Amino acid sequence: MFSTSLSETQEQIMLAARKIAKEEVFPGSVERDANAEFSRDILNKLGELGFLGMMVPEELGGAGFDAVSYALAIKEIAKADASVSIVLSVQNSLVNWILQYYANDTQKEKFLKPLAQGIKIGSYCLSEPEAGSDATQQHTIATKTDGGWILNGMKNWISTGINADLNIVFAQTNSELKHKGITCFIVERGTQGWEPLKGENKMGMRASDTCSIAITNCFVPDENVIGSVGQGFTLAMESLNGGRIGIAAQAVGIAEAAFEASVKYAKERITFGKPIIEHQMIQSKLAQMSAKIDASLLLVLKAAHKKDMHENFIQDSAEAKMFASATAVEVTREAVQIHGGYGYVREYLVERYYRDAKVTEIYEGTSEIQTIVIARELMKKY
Repeated sequence: MFSTSLSETQEQIMLAARKIAKEEVFPGSVERDANAEFSRDILNKLGELGFLGMMVPEELGGAGFDAVSYALAIKEIAKADASVSIVLSVQNSLVNWILQYYANDTQKEKFLKPLAQGIKIGSYCLSEPEAGSDATQQHTIATKTDGGWILNGMKNWISTGINADLNIVFAQTNSELKHKGITCFIVERGTQGWEPLKGENKMGMRASDTCSIAITNCFVPDENVIGSVGQGFTLAMESLNGGRIGIAAQAVGIAEAAFEASVKYAKERITFGKPIIEHQMIQSKLAQMSAKIDASLLLVLKAAHKKDMHENFIQDSAEAKMFASATAVEVTREAVQIHGGYGYVREYLVERYYRDAKVTEIYEGTSEIQTIVIARELMKKY
C-alpha cells in the first residue's frame, strides 16, 4: 500500500540533500549557467556524500538507499541547480542501474564501484541523429573482430558526454535482427576512436554539458559487453523506466523553486497600494501552481515506491514524468508572468527555471512518448 508518509531515513536524506544544495550547489549557479560551466568540484562533493551511487548496495560502493530517497534528493538538488541534477539522474537511474543489474562481477568491481563512490562519472549513449524517440533505429554498428568489437557511428544529445569517464553505449551488432540485434557496451574515456565533439549551446540546463560523439573504428574488448549480445534494447528500455522517475523528480524541483520565488516576490511587489499577493488573480495563479506541484510530487513518490516494492511501475513512472514535466513548464511560465518584466531578466532566477524546465518534456522520452507508454500499459490491464 502506497503511503505519503516518509520514513525517518528518507526524511534525513531529503534534509541532507537540501542542506548541500543550499550550501554547495546553489552558490555560483547563476554564473555557471551564464558561462555554460560544468562543475566537477560540486560533483566530487556530492560523490563523497554518496549522491552518485544512491541506490547501489553498500557492498558495491554505494549508499544503499531506496528509490523514494533518491527521488527526494534529486528534487532538492534540482531546486538549487537543475544542471547538476542531470548528472545525478543519469548516473543513478541509467548508468549505475544497468551495471548493477546486468554487469558481471568483474565489471561491477572495475566500473560500478568507482561510479557509486563518486570517483567516476558516466554517460548514457542511446540517442543518435536518426534514433531519438524511436531508439530501435540504431545506426552505430559494432562489428565482431578478434577479442572484441569495432564500433562506428554517431551519438548525439549525450548528457555529460564531454566529461564522462566511462560511457554506456548501444550499438547494432546484427542489423537483420533489428532491435533484437542491439548490444550494450562500456567504452572508457580516452579510448581511441571515441571523440566527444563540441558542446551544444543550449537554451537551458547550460551548466550540464551535452554533445555529439563521433565513433570511428573504436575497439571495445569482449569483456566490456554488458549482458548478452543482442540484449541491449531490453537494457535500454528497462533503465529508462527508472530514469523517468529521476526526471520527474527534477521537474518537481524546478517547479518548487519557481513557485517559492514567486511567493516571495508577490509578498514584496506593491501595485495599486498593496502587495500583489493580495490580488485575486495572483492568488489564483499561486493556488494552481501549488496544487499541481503537490500532485506531481505524489505521482513521483508513488512510482518510486512501486519500484522499491519490485512492482510494475512502468505506467506510474511515465505518468509522473508526463505530468511533472508539464507542471514544471506551466509553473515556471506563470512564475515569469507573476514577476512581470523582472521575470524576463537574469537578475531574477525565474527566467532560468523557465529555460531549464522545457527539456524535461523532451529528454528520456518526450511527453508524447509517455502517452504511448501509458496507453500500452492500460491496454494490458483492461
